[in-house]
Amino acid sequence: MSAQQLSDLIRFARHNSPFYRDLYASLPPSADRLTDLPVVDQKSFWAANTLHDSRVLTGPLSEATVYKTGGTTGSPKFSVYTRDEWRTFVTTFGQGLVDTGLRPGHRVADLFYAGELYASFLFVLDSLAHAPVENVRLPIGGGAPLESTIPTLRDLAAQVLAGTPTTLCRLAEQVLASGVRLDSVELLLFGGEALFDDQRRLLATAFPGAEARSVGYASVDAGLLGRPVPGTDARVHRAFSPHSVVEILDDSTDEPITEPGRPGRVVVTSLFRRLMPIIRYPAGDRAEWTGTGPGHFRILGRAEEGVRVGPVSLYTQDAQDAVASADTAGQVVGMQLVVRRWEGRDGLVLRLATAPGDERDTDRRERLARAVVAELETVRPLYPDSVRAGFVHPLSVEWARHRDLAVNPRSGKLVRVLDERPTA
Repeated sequence: MSAQQLSDLIRFARHNSPFYRDLYASLPPSADRLTDLPVVDQKSFWAANTLHDSRVLTGPLSEATVYKTGGTTGSPKFSVYTRDEWRTFVTTFGQGLVDTGLRPGHRVADLFYAGELYASFLFVLDSLAHAPVENVRLPIGGGAPLESTIPTLRDLAAQVLAGTPTTLCRLAEQVLASGVRLDSVELLLFGGEALFDDQRRLLATAFPGAEARSVGYASVDAGLLGRPVPGTDARVHRAFSPHSVVEILDDSTDEPITEPGRPGRVVVTSLFRRLMPIIRYPAGDRAEWTGTGPGHFRILGRAEEGVRVGPVSLYTQDAQDAVASADTAGQVVGMQLVVRRWEGRDGLVLRLATAPGDERDTDRRERLARAVVAELETVRPLYPDSVRAGFVHPLSVEWARHRDLAVNPRSGKLVRVLDERPTA
């Protein structure tokens, strides 16, 4: 990382973005190191980054592509990239594809999702087009019917399948059910969510000659995060230096963690985005340094800012807003999101704490539970859609006392998200 590049970005953001100007108002003009700066609060960031009259952007929205990122339907969140920023984004990510095992001439099926302002399909397709090795791109998409996708993969002898684990597993189930053999497939590139042991077993059964690898670590809001490290655990990545800086911060103090094996939350700074600056922005994940190489880190799961349940992303704020809307009597005094995995699917449990004595009114609790679930499904319709598709378990509510909620053992702060899924 160039210190001059970072200091220039900080000065530029302070001068041109009202959000960063306010955030850094108490800092001296000489503040030019990441550790001089506060970590961005996601709620404040997205409240300021409205589509019209954004206080985050450093200039008018006159030349850019707009993408939708995680959030609610009532309050959508948008990320913008100029054409030069997008070119840098996909070119740099494309360079990391060689670390996945992409070889010259590989026929790659892009099975990520397109449309409705989502970026993943276009992002992977453009990254492949800018990769340093020649490849043949098959833009099929994750929404295409499996009845047509499988013959297309067979007829075009696709060697690489790129998609979310949910999409790849749905395809694998159909391959096994139909008895079709896709012997040409040798590489499965997953992204967007974790890949679990039971999913690996399914993929290995359907594609016995294929290896499952991470396509890379990025998001439309945070940008470049990590490129795969060949020959290691698929969760291990390294930062896209010099285009981005990845920090792992202590959950309680926000102090940078430097020693291997100590978990913390991932914070990223993008050194090439200037229209919508990303400086010490929480990526929504937890990770640890591995100590196996410069900048190598292992992704451990979602942090409290967000959670991924199968193909569905939501923020803790989504659940908090749903509870606030449904709980007109103020029964709920604490909440945690608990993500579990059973019978081969993810499921989200809303653990709600009530005041002493409320546990006796079971009818009232049941009505509130139904109201909370209905409210959350309204603002995150992809969740009930995914339930109907068989991708995830239905939302459920688990009642508790406030003392039963998990807290950070060092700070005593409430842990907003508990990811109880086993990862590999």
